[in-house]
Amino acid sequence: MRKVVLLAILAIAAAVLPTAIASAATTATEAVQAGPTADQILARVASCKQISSGTYKTDEDSGSATVPVCDAGKAVFWKADMDIDCDGQRTAECNENTDCCFLPDTAFPQSDGKPLNAAKLPYLVVPGSSSIWNYENSGLRGGGSCAVIYHGKVEYAVIGDTGPNKIIGEASYATAKDLGINPDPKNGGADSGVTYVCFKDSAVNPIEDHAAATSTGEKLATAFVGGH
Repeated sequence: MRKVVLLAILAIAAAVLPTAIASAATTATEAVQAGPTADQILARVASCKQISSGTYKTDEDSGSATVPVCDAGKAVFWKADMDIDCDGQRTAECNENTDCCFLPDTAFPQSDGKPLNAAKLPYLVVPGSSSIWNYENSGLRGGGSCAVIYHGKVEYAVIGDTGPNKIIGEASYATAKDLGINPDPKNGGADSGVTYVCFKDSAVNPIEDHAAATSTGEKLATAFVGGH
C-alpha cells in the first residue's frame, strides 16, 4: 500500500514540477526584461519635432549650439554628450577636491530635505529655464522619470538638478557609472551618443528611491514604446 501511495506522489510531482520550473523561469525572464530595450526606445525618438526656441551647447566652450529639445508625444528628448554632475551630498567620490565646480546642493532635494547623493543616485540635469526652453512648460519637474540611453544600455533616472540655461547634456556620477561611462568629474563623461528621454507629468516618490525610479521608468517606457 505504501508503495502505491509513494508511486502516486511521485507521479504527481513529475507532472507538477516541470510546470513550476517553467513558471519560475518565465517570472525570472520577465523580471530581467521588465522594460523595453534601448533600440525600442530609440526607435520612438528617431526624428525630432523641435519644441525648444533655439538649440543648446553641450559645453561652455563648444563652438556652436547644436542640440534641440524635441517632443515625442508622452515624452521629450534630447541627444547630447554627458558631463558629470557631482553636486549634492559630500561623498568620497563627489566633493571640492574631486570636482572643481562642486556645489553642496541640488535643485531638488530628497524627501528629508537633504541634497541628492550624486555618487549613489542616478539623476540627470535639465537646463535652467530660459527663452530657449522652459522644462516645466513641457510637463517636466523635479523627480520626474527619465530614461538615459548609451551604447545599448538603459538607465532609469530622475530629474535631480538644474544647470546653466544655455547648456544641455549632464547627469550624476551614479548615472554615468551605471551606463559604463567614466564617472570622474575631472576627466570622465561621454563626448556624444547619449539620449535623454523624459516622460511628461511623471513623478518618482520619493525622489531618492532608485528602485522606484526604475519600476516607474520601465512602466512609462513600455507605454511610450507601445504608442500609449
